Amino acid sequence: MADDRIRSTIEGPVAILTLDRPAKLNALDQSMIAAIEDWIEATEANRDIRVAILTGSGEKVFSAGGDIAAWAGLDPLTFMRDWVRNGHRVFDRLARLRQPLIAVLNGHAFGGGLELAATADLIILEEHGRIGLPETGLGMVPGWSGTQRLVRRFGPRIVRRMTLAGEMFAAEAALAHGLVDQVVPKGDGLAAGLKLAGDIAARGPVAVQIAKQLINAAEGEEQGAPIETIAGALVAYTQDLKEGAASFREKRAPRFEDQ
Repeated sequence: MADDRIRSTIEGPVAILTLDRPAKLNALDQSMIAAIEDWIEATEANRDIRVAILTGSGEKVFSAGGDIAAWAGLDPLTFMRDWVRNGHRVFDRLARLRQPLIAVLNGHAFGGGLELAATADLIILEEHGRIGLPETGLGMVPGWSGTQRLVRRFGPRIVRRMTLAGEMFAAEAALAHGLVDQVVPKGDGLAAGLKLAGDIAARGPVAVQIAKQLINAAEGEEQGAPIETIAGALVAYTQDLKEGAASFREKRAPRFEDQ
């Protein structure tokens, strides 16, 4: 990886990305975001990977979000063009990862850390962790789809409580409100994530990936891409495509037949 604070490991068919900056509460800066994008590209390209896990190092915090020291001194235009847009692009790519993504929250997920976790298809939270969106308490708004993806995935009322009132949710409350899918004892998150990943990896990989795309489309995460992807795959099995490719190679008009 381009940044040693982003660790990548592989266990069988499972790729694991770990935020490894515990001294700074696994807060993200631009270099780390770029490294996450590199990991996305490598994971997408690896045909042996069926499931991915996103987690953090340390015992207290999954991620405190964006590193204030990295963005506080930026002028408004640079903040908008670089910090916000780069984060959006990478988080969008993560949410649309070909493989199912499991977020294992080894502790608190605040602000950008929660926005990062929300890119996952399934979320596991260790029992000591809390989640929330504290940005308005700092005089700013959520910038990496906290008012967009989180509303689609968690619902507007709960996001209003986190964003407007600064409400934090402990693990059991987060589970009750559907913000996470599992709560596990402290220290058991990664093991639970690997078990869940194993359950997913045992299923038909093509069916799982297509189902993920269809769910994303229904949710509004992706629009035309899943339809075109599935249509393209269907056409790839037809005689039409074989004849079209052959006619191109042979520099002649195609001779399509009824099917």
